[in-house]
Amino acid sequence: MSKQLSPFTKAQLLPQEETLEVYKKKGDLFIGIPKETYFQEKRVCLTPDAVSALVSNGHRVMIESGAGEGANFKDKNYSEAGAEVTKDTAKVYSCPIILKVEPPSLDEIQLINPQTLLISALQLKTQNKKYFEALASKRITALAFEFIKDEDGAYPAVRALSEIAGTASILIASELLSNVNGGNGLMFGNISGVPPTEVVIIGAGTVGEFAARSAIGLGANVKIFDNSITKLRSVQSNLGQTLYTSTLQPKNLVKALKRCDVAIGAVRGLNRAPIVVTEAMVNTMKSGAVIIDVSIDMGGCFETSEITSHDHPTFEHNGIIHYCVPNIPARYSRSASVSISNIFTPYLLNIAENGGIENALRFDRGLKNGLYFYHGILTNKSVADWFDLKFSDVNLLIF
Repeated sequence: MSKQLSPFTKAQLLPQEETLEVYKKKGDLFIGIPKETYFQEKRVCLTPDAVSALVSNGHRVMIESGAGEGANFKDKNYSEAGAEVTKDTAKVYSCPIILKVEPPSLDEIQLINPQTLLISALQLKTQNKKYFEALASKRITALAFEFIKDEDGAYPAVRALSEIAGTASILIASELLSNVNGGNGLMFGNISGVPPTEVVIIGAGTVGEFAARSAIGLGANVKIFDNSITKLRSVQSNLGQTLYTSTLQPKNLVKALKRCDVAIGAVRGLNRAPIVVTEAMVNTMKSGAVIIDVSIDMGGCFETSEITSHDHPTFEHNGIIHYCVPNIPARYSRSASVSISNIFTPYLLNIAENGGIENALRFDRGLKNGLYFYHGILTNKSVADWFDLKFSDVNLLIF
């Protein structure tokens, strides 16, 4: 009798069908949009048009009554778009997906069901450890929209709001310069025979670029300062014209500040905005000049800056008007809401198309970058370092 050479039986050696992963079918989302309770937050995540697009794709949207009031979207607009409008806050927070502009408060987290998907801003600098412990106890999966990347590696939500803040800073400055608001009575605009308004912009990022674009459009004389030559070069090429650009050399900066009518601070730092303009430099500026510190949400880059609110936006220091409101886009709440909504809607449709957040995170690396909590496990290293918490690499949890 011949000895059997193989450890397998004849049946085991027969070719088998390959077993492939069964992909989840396209899912239906149920999205809850609560009313923003954060101080002076008037924006809303989805506009009625975006709700209409989601509803026509077979998804459900529940919105708290009055959520769009700050951006002048009425409950009637949402209800006509197909959303369910309710006055019950707890009912909105019981939805499997929660969409917010500002991060939820600790009381609001208590209303959220376990295993919910939360999409909002994170605003790391204003959070405390209890917020993350509360999310972990509810095993919540949380995405921060300021961390979400697109295909080009840029941050679409941050860029969109920076564009608004940059353009708004010039519009606010032009208001503050007029006599109506007790300014110098200067007008932005290249009037024949009148010297143009001098604008100094510190920081050549998105805010700086859009501030420069608006100022040039209004006929002002613009000077941009930044320590990155690459950024200065890209601003010049994006604006399509040559401008006065300089690195942050104190001598050049003091000279420009002495002559300027408007100074805009748009420098971001790693943990805090660096103080680029000292009090002594501010004191050399013209009386009635306007300082708009856009980077006040990260501490401000003018030494004399103090945080203000939309109700009382300005204060004077040595005859120089300071505007230091941290949340400038909320002033133009409707435009900001449309901008945020246009970023969110494709992501929500994509999550549904992939059959839920789990699959969407596997295929979309940019979305995965926005994840900071996955079923109650912290997955963002910068959050872990800032608050001294334990974290797990997201790639070990989703692959």
